[in-house]
Amino acid sequence: MNQRLILIVEDNEKNRKLERDLLQVKGYQTIESGTAEEGIRLTQDQHPALILMDIQLPGIDGIEALARLRADPQTRNIPVIAVTASAMTQDRQKIMGAGFDGFSASRSTSGNF
Repeated sequence: MNQRLILIVEDNEKNRKLERDLLQVKGYQTIESGTAEEGIRLTQDQHPALILMDIQLPGIDGIEALARLRADPQTRNIPVIAVTASAMTQDRQKIMGAGFDGFSASRSTSGNF
């Protein structure tokens, strides 16, 4: 496992760029995916030290992706942080109850505030 490698799973290109730029300026290497399915594949292939996972994704959502990662012995111990615009208390409880290692509410850079 590369301790400096972080996987960003985010379908919004502007959000991905923001996360990538912030991490790379701090010296981290990043790989990216716009879908949970591709994120799972990248995790199995690259074994990142950390995954930043959006919750609302095309195809399967971040909660289902986390369940699949936790079910795989090769990926179950990789920390996964939920990064989402869903900041309501019940959303946070649902996300943390699903087994995420952390939660970060982010503002969308799509301009839809």
